[in-house]
Amino acid sequence: MIIWAFNLLILSVGILVVGLIKPRWLLFWMEKPNRYIIVGVSVVLFMAGMILYGEGNRQGAPLSEITKQDKPVATEVPSDLVK
Repeated sequence: MIIWAFNLLILSVGILVVGLIKPRWLLFWMEKPNRYIIVGVSVVLFMAGMILYGEGNRQGAPLSEITKQDKPVATEVPSDLVK
């Protein structure tokens, strides 16, 4: 999840840089593209990336370390969920 967050952060910075230099490249369907739209999209993607990074850190141990443990995985039987 943290790797996805870094990818999303790199994408948001790339969109911001390209959009501020040449907004017509990203908003090719608009007559007069506005840089405010690109800044807004970049901010939303940046916030999503930071939230994804925070959730990835909150999970604790990475999935690769959890799978290496010899503990049995707790599973729920669907019949236990229905009363």
